[in-house]
Amino acid sequence: MLTSGDVVMIDLGTPAGHEAGFRHPAVVVTAQRVIDGGASVVQVVPLSSRVRGFASEVEVEADPSNGLDLRSAAQCQHVRAVATGRVEDRLGNIGGALLAQIREVLGLILDVPG
Repeated sequence: MLTSGDVVMIDLGTPAGHEAGFRHPAVVVTAQRVIDGGASVVQVVPLSSRVRGFASEVEVEADPSNGLDLRSAAQCQHVRAVATGRVEDRLGNIGGALLAQIREVLGLILDVPG
């Protein structure tokens, strides 16, 4: 079962323009209570090893707990909903602190009052 903060492999399909695409790791950002309710769709933020330093990105250092091999950027500007059946593998979990940072950036992008 998925958990908020999980790093998963997912095929994002062929990108158009500057979208994230192809097979990438991504962070599950859906609230745990939604996942526990049997969600068939979750929200994910793609990860890229190309760290650009954009304000819409959160850096994630590679470590054994998250399963990443390279320092990556959570590309919050590319958040999207995906069917849970598209999740290929679970690599690890980024933990609560980084998940909170990603959700904070998502709140800024979506203009959600904090």
